Amino acid sequence: MRQVKKKGVRIGALAAAALFALSACGGGSVEDATETNEEQAEAAGGDCGEFNILVHPWVGYTADAYVVGEVAEEQGCTVNYVELKEGGPSYEALASGDGDVILEEWSHAEELAAGIAAGEVVDVGSPGNVGIIGWYVPGWLAEEHPDILDYKNLNNYAAEFKTSESGDLGQFLGSDPTYTQYDEAIVKNLGLDFKVVFSGGETATVEAFKKAQENKEWLIGYFWEPQYVHAEVPMKRVALPPYEEGCDADKAEVACDYAETQLKKVARTAFIESGTPAATLVQNFSWTNEDQNLVAKYITSDGMSPEDAAAQWIADNPDKVEAWLG
Repeated sequence: MRQVKKKGVRIGALAAAALFALSACGGGSVEDATETNEEQAEAAGGDCGEFNILVHPWVGYTADAYVVGEVAEEQGCTVNYVELKEGGPSYEALASGDGDVILEEWSHAEELAAGIAAGEVVDVGSPGNVGIIGWYVPGWLAEEHPDILDYKNLNNYAAEFKTSESGDLGQFLGSDPTYTQYDEAIVKNLGLDFKVVFSGGETATVEAFKKAQENKEWLIGYFWEPQYVHAEVPMKRVALPPYEEGCDADKAEVACDYAETQLKKVARTAFIESGTPAATLVQNFSWTNEDQNLVAKYITSDGMSPEDAAAQWIADNPDKVEAWLG
């Protein structure tokens, strides 16, 4: 079942940034700036209306969603955060009108093509992030056994990775099985003596890698970038057979590494054609992996709410935000 978190219009980080700029330059007054921002937000509200952002279950996406959402609120939009799994459920939400945008589409090519063919969705370009999925081990393990970074040597160490859940095989830690992943096929097709055990989600996977690095435990698993924890935990990527165009076309026969993916923004066609401030914002929204990782760090390591984390980044990056607003 989807979850919707509703938020109303308010004057927040952008107004605060404007007030700071005015006071720093000595022009205008706090009262004048507040009144101006309130008038702009009220005027925009009639044009923007409801803005439904689909939110997928990893903190980097949360960073995307709340930064866009906070900026949209300053333009008078009423923002709803609709929590759904990626892939089919999110494309169904776009088709039905329950969602307006996917801000970080990884590689659901079939759903995207079908939605475009039906006239339900449009590809509105990249959010600027590059998605990198792969197999990783904690840094201590790569340092002590550097040959483990070649998949051809993994079977030599399979016994070290055994757990109660993997039985006689080494454990490969998957994450959320609904993520873009085909680890079971890779294990089978490369003849590796491992069993994929899914952690259930991002939080459990991150904690497993942190623990493995701290306690020098044997761990190999699915991980990705952008992800804030790379700044905290040294991890090394295991080299699989190089990705080649089409090597992942048949998901049951995959025997290659994951492709690096220029992530996409996918929006409901009618939403983009509406020309609202939210639609303009979505079309122009672009930032880097480093930007996303910083907001994700605010949420996780620093314990900030998604709203406060987004407001902090927005206040620190007024030029980028101004460019998004066209």
